[in-house]
Amino acid sequence: MSDHQRMQASSRVALAALLHDLGKFAERARIPEAQEKDADSNTRQAVNELLACPEWNGRRTHIHAAFTAIALDSLEAWLPELVGEDMTPFAPWREKNADDSIINAAARHHRPDTFLQWIIASADRLASGFEREEFAAYNLAPDEEGNKLNHYTARQWTLLEDIHLPPPSGKGAGGEGTTPAYRYPLRPLSPEGIFPVSAKDCETGDKAAAQAGYLELWNRFQAGLKAIPASHRSNLPLWLDHFDSLWLAFTHAIPSATAGIAGNVRPDVALYDHSRTTAALAVALWRFHADQGHDPEAVRDELRAQWDRERAGHEAARRAWETEKFLLVQGDFTGIQEFIFAGGESQRQVARLLRGRSFYVSLLTELAALKVLEALDLPPTSQVVNAAGKFLIVAPNTPETLDAIGAVQAELNGWFLEHTWGQSGINLAWLPARADDFRHGKAESPFRDLIKRLFEQLEAAKLRRFDLCGATPPAAIRRAFLDRFTDGECRIDGHSPAHPELDGLSELAWDQVQTGKWLAHQDRLLVSRARIAPLAEGQNLNQLRLPIFGYHVLFTGAEDASGRFGGEARSGNLLRAWDFSLPESADAPLWNGYARRAINAFVPRFGEINAWESDRYRGLEDLDDFEPHPQAPKTLNHLARDDRRLDENRRWVGAEALMTLKGDIDNLGLIFQQGQARPTFARMAALSRQINAFFTVWLPWLCRKEFPNTYTVFAGGDDFFLIGPWRSTIGLAQRMRDDFARYVAHNPDIHFSTGLSMTKPGLAIRHLAQLAEAALDDAKKLPGKNAVTCFGQSVQWEKFADIMTREEALERLGDELNLSTGYLYGLLHLTDMAADQSRPENALWHARFAYRTRRMLEAKIRNEGDREATERKRRQLQQQLAVEIASSGIEKHRAAYKIALFTHLYQQRD
Repeated sequence: MSDHQRMQASSRVALAALLHDLGKFAERARIPEAQEKDADSNTRQAVNELLACPEWNGRRTHIHAAFTAIALDSLEAWLPELVGEDMTPFAPWREKNADDSIINAAARHHRPDTFLQWIIASADRLASGFEREEFAAYNLAPDEEGNKLNHYTARQWTLLEDIHLPPPSGKGAGGEGTTPAYRYPLRPLSPEGIFPVSAKDCETGDKAAAQAGYLELWNRFQAGLKAIPASHRSNLPLWLDHFDSLWLAFTHAIPSATAGIAGNVRPDVALYDHSRTTAALAVALWRFHADQGHDPEAVRDELRAQWDRERAGHEAARRAWETEKFLLVQGDFTGIQEFIFAGGESQRQVARLLRGRSFYVSLLTELAALKVLEALDLPPTSQVVNAAGKFLIVAPNTPETLDAIGAVQAELNGWFLEHTWGQSGINLAWLPARADDFRHGKAESPFRDLIKRLFEQLEAAKLRRFDLCGATPPAAIRRAFLDRFTDGECRIDGHSPAHPELDGLSELAWDQVQTGKWLAHQDRLLVSRARIAPLAEGQNLNQLRLPIFGYHVLFTGAEDASGRFGGEARSGNLLRAWDFSLPESADAPLWNGYARRAINAFVPRFGEINAWESDRYRGLEDLDDFEPHPQAPKTLNHLARDDRRLDENRRWVGAEALMTLKGDIDNLGLIFQQGQARPTFARMAALSRQINAFFTVWLPWLCRKEFPNTYTVFAGGDDFFLIGPWRSTIGLAQRMRDDFARYVAHNPDIHFSTGLSMTKPGLAIRHLAQLAEAALDDAKKLPGKNAVTCFGQSVQWEKFADIMTREEALERLGDELNLSTGYLYGLLHLTDMAADQSRPENALWHARFAYRTRRMLEAKIRNEGDREATERKRRQLQQQLAVEIASSGIEKHRAAYKIALFTHLYQQRD
């Protein structure tokens, strides 16, 4: 079997496994095709129930399995070929009902018989973490138990709400016995659709209404399927990548199992996450046996024994549970900050360079994962985690796999040594796993131990970067060094050789700058094996100069542009086509007919014609990195002025400054390793996806609609780095914290910390990063974390919210009383006195506040005849200032009250 044939065969196994539970979607929607009758007046549902559904107490259960076959048949026109002469490894016949057809392999996972049916059935059970006895009980459970909520009306529980950390890191409350208070509404994936709502607001016992909701979602899914380009169907990995995004968009909020189906099943895993992990495990399991030429009948008997309670001690059963058939391959981009913030002397085009480098981190990670997948002939569904410079791929544990991964690591090392001089890289780490490792267990959890070993393996890989201690140094190190600098060094990164045709830039730096430029105007990206030629004479394609790990990258626009590359797809040259456009509305599904990558590509722009000529931006017309035109991206110099405002005298006031915001989720490693009561492979993948979605789905939309002057340097996984106008960015930090609390269903054990650093524009980006990192480190030092550092003061988020409320009150008082900057600056010293009680004289801060306030009011409120009224007014105002500033501000918050004072003062600066 050639590499191409093996990839096609693996993709077919992936498709069958990915859609094994398609019937859950279709059955809950009660699709009309199920009631169509054959020549004998039997409905299609009745016929397929006999084939696919197990029997219990004289009735068929798990009816969704029958609907999988019906739904696949109804969607066949828009799917890759399900029958034909070459359906390897499935039967090559033209009969859909052949025992080993793709459709039967998908549908018969509850009643498997053939080798391939058992492959998918076993993967289905391992993804859920089932043990043998537990699955046997699940497989016999009826579809409904007569409860108010059943598999139609129950909505998906919130996995994030159920995370509980052990003290002292978390509250240690809750656990598996509790019922979450929040649910995911039955909506497509969208910025607003990722947020849970109260259970009472979306979960009712109205079965007819629930079925109607599923049917509406099904019809939208079916329309979305038709949007995948027909020319991509013959290229199975490419088509699967598109379909995976479609499947995510419409099944992210469908529970893969419900409490009504089996009483001890927690419906907290989406149909998408269960399907995706099942597909990854199924392909790896099939390939482990197929690549080594194992007898299919012997393997079938082994898998059957694995799940047979009566054969628990059988040698075949032990072999199925204990053989290391799987290889978990991790990838980790190390040196992300060195890659993004590396710089030479030039500060030209800094905003464009930031955009390009940030995008490049995601691009390099994606292409490294693609390199591994292609080297192992694995489809895109074998990659189950992809977030923040990390990925996880499930592969077969064979000698051939190990050799291929070693070769990929060598190629990745060579590229990074060649172009980043070892400052950055992508490390691969791999860990063998048994079927037994995927059990969630009861008293103990083998899967929890597997997660722990995965973390340890990745940390160990970081210590072996580039294999510098190996027997043979990498080729990129052995090459002559100084001979490469005949045209000098790159004026942007300061350490790479400049290319003679690129005006003093290296090829990588040129590509990064161009990427930053194209991101502002393009919505899609194509990855090809060979460089794509222009479709017409004179056409200029937005194609990167430098191949990345042997792949070529091209930026393009919407369907009228990217849709013209059907020939490249049919020939196999086009490997991936990714859409990264922003949605048009908060509830618009994240689906445009192409595979979606959640890369934060939002760019602050000038919306109006000649907006850059506004008086606000006077003096910035001739910046080196600014090309004025409608929709032109703003530079950081422009952003620094965007929080300034006109006062009553038509003067621009407010500090001209930037605020850098850096943060990450607290205790993330502990959340993954100890946060779940019954961790499973599907839950782990779901947790990674959901944490990533807040920063890659919601944050870009929030920036676009409410904080349009924010540059996202990076955001994904568990961390984020943003730059914007100083006051707006403080507001963005508060909004992110509030929205994140809503996103995690107000779980007190999941939170993030941030560092805010205010600077003037023009400071080198690497210095901005260092200052923000130092601020974040200070926030993390507070007990329990969950904190923010701003203007050098670190406080918990609850306290920060109160301080900003005090700033709003200070703003009102400043307007009413025209408080002088001298008076306000004097308060800064009083906050230091209140904070330091080690010196007795500092206890006088109350008296000094009263004295200074009295003197200020005497100067402002003159005696104009009625001395008693004047004095009464002064006392009233002094009392008001004492309550708001002295008591609610300085006494309560001490030095942290500086946050309110500086925020107010910088808004008044000329």
